[in-house]
Amino acid sequence: MNSKMGLVTMCRKAGKLQIGMDMVKAACQSGSAAGVFIADDLSSKSLKEIKFVCSRYGVELYALGLSMDEIWADLGKRAGVLAVTDNGLCRACAKGLEPVPASQDDFNSKK
Repeated sequence: MNSKMGLVTMCRKAGKLQIGMDMVKAACQSGSAAGVFIADDLSSKSLKEIKFVCSRYGVELYALGLSMDEIWADLGKRAGVLAVTDNGLCRACAKGLEPVPASQDDFNSKK
């Protein structure tokens, strides 16, 4: 287990982790998400969807640097999207990670 996954596991044990697209979207909408973390092998459709949600609700988005299988091995649930709902734990998890950029141009359809 790497140090990032150790922090994510600690978030889960503390009850400060939302796992999966629907739970993460709900946390962003309610304002409880301090930050969202994505797996490296997240599909482009899911990436676009979570970028839109994070952009809309002002939640920072980070690439965790792990695959969904690596997350599954440590959390026991295969997921590509995680939200941390505690500011301090989110800062610790995000330390050393670059935010994933999202601009409004990503969401405008081209006709």
